[in-house]
Amino acid sequence: MSALLAKRRIRNVLLFIPNMLLLCARLLRDSRVPATEKALLAGAIVYAIVPFDLIPDMLPFVGQIDDAYLIAMTLLRLMDRTDPRIVREHWSGGGDVVELVGAAATIAAKFLPKPIRRVLTSRVEVAPDKGDSVGGISKPMLVALPEKQESDSRRQEQ
Repeated sequence: MSALLAKRRIRNVLLFIPNMLLLCARLLRDSRVPATEKALLAGAIVYAIVPFDLIPDMLPFVGQIDDAYLIAMTLLRLMDRTDPRIVREHWSGGGDVVELVGAAATIAAKFLPKPIRRVLTSRVEVAPDKGDSVGGISKPMLVALPEKQESDSRRQEQ
């Protein structure tokens, strides 16, 4: 990928953050969204708004990548748990929001250091039927780990 193309894509991702925040706020008011997912959406909104997080937002470009990644992962989880049509109904931007969110997660993941990606997705894993790889990074459709399985996988890593 050329540097110019990569720069354009990242700019699109960064401009996409305000639209994703608005989408999350709209989804918080939808009664079809489960309470757990609403809590995660609220957490993603707070994480994006607060300037001091894993990568401080005062750092140009890099500070917003972790925000975009976390919001995109939260929306992907919501779409995995509910009908993606619910998310599409609340989207006011152009294009298919499902594709845009998936692309934002994939692009942001390429720019995040692996330890930060691991922290942001520490309690999720790739769904078994959605584990295809794109450029060495798994497609980001995620499901939560059951508590017992999570502790077993942590032991295996050590």
